[in-house]
Amino acid sequence: MPLLGEGLPDFPWDTLTPFKKAAYDYPGITADLSIGTPVDPTPQIAIDALRASEQSPGYPPALGTPELRAAMVNWWSRTRGASVPLEGVLPTIGSKEMVALLPSLLGIIGHVLIPEIAYPTYDVGTRLSGATPIPIDTASDPATWPDAELVWLNSPSNPHGHVLDREQLRRIVDWGRATETIIASDECYAALPWAEPYVTDGVPSILADDIAGEDKTGLLALYSSSKQSNLAGYRAAMIAGDPRILAPIIEVRKHMGFLMPGPVQAAMTAILSDDTHVAEQREIYRRRRDVLLRATAAAGLTADPETKAGLYLWLEDESGTLDAWGIVKALSERGILVAPGTFYGQMSRMKVRMSLTATDEAVDAAAERLASQPLV
Repeated sequence: MPLLGEGLPDFPWDTLTPFKKAAYDYPGITADLSIGTPVDPTPQIAIDALRASEQSPGYPPALGTPELRAAMVNWWSRTRGASVPLEGVLPTIGSKEMVALLPSLLGIIGHVLIPEIAYPTYDVGTRLSGATPIPIDTASDPATWPDAELVWLNSPSNPHGHVLDREQLRRIVDWGRATETIIASDECYAALPWAEPYVTDGVPSILADDIAGEDKTGLLALYSSSKQSNLAGYRAAMIAGDPRILAPIIEVRKHMGFLMPGPVQAAMTAILSDDTHVAEQREIYRRRRDVLLRATAAAGLTADPETKAGLYLWLEDESGTLDAWGIVKALSERGILVAPGTFYGQMSRMKVRMSLTATDEAVDAAAERLASQPLV
């Protein structure tokens, strides 16, 4: 009898073990910039809401409390320009739950289109459902895409931070409706724009009324509190969009007992109603990004000029001497750990991903070493 995990790739970060050891053996603070896990304090408003709801002996509502559902609807309208009904929102146990399980929850066994340079879970989740992943350039003309039951978008993208503009999103929406293909957009880095027009106008959402209209037929979007609010440990995220697609997902999750804990629902309600802490955290990341951009340039690494948003630098050796693993090795010898681009597809074998999610102390230490010890 075949096991569920058979045929899946090895967990990529396990292959970093020897380089992680080298980085942590380096004298002084280690700058672990390999994973986008928040290190800054959780906002006090989330902590206060969690504590106020600590007496939660009963099962929480699968759909979310009335307060959380209202907060989700208001958040989509206020920050993303998207009119979503109450039946079109659902809290999830982190956004990765849906990235990994959406094809299975929808019963998809055919083709799923995924970004050609992408977070590995789009591929893994597709394979777990028994479907076939087909990598595509999501910035290309959708009229050239192969037939599929589901398309994954990721904008802003992990790893490279590219953003699909409004015109491309409109083309994708039109194509999806014409072909009756479900479009699922992972938008969890949308609160972290670094370049215009997105700093001023915001990163566009597939659900925005000026892109999709008020009818969200065939459309889903994911969003996470992990990045904007340092709530990765809370597992507080949501999916929104077409209520007719969400309805069977809700029923399956009820049977499976996928419930966001009540205190976490209270914390999520609080953070979705406050934009101040999001702006403050974005400024912290902006400062770290500026420091690392200067330092990596001085060390001989070139940053992707198309990176417009997100939590990462997408870098390559400007001389072309070092491939991804060569850069990983060289940086680990300087007490800095990054992720090789091959984690995100073989097209990225010359790239590395460097996260902004390290303390100011670690970022400054990395910058000093890069300035004094260029890679080539």
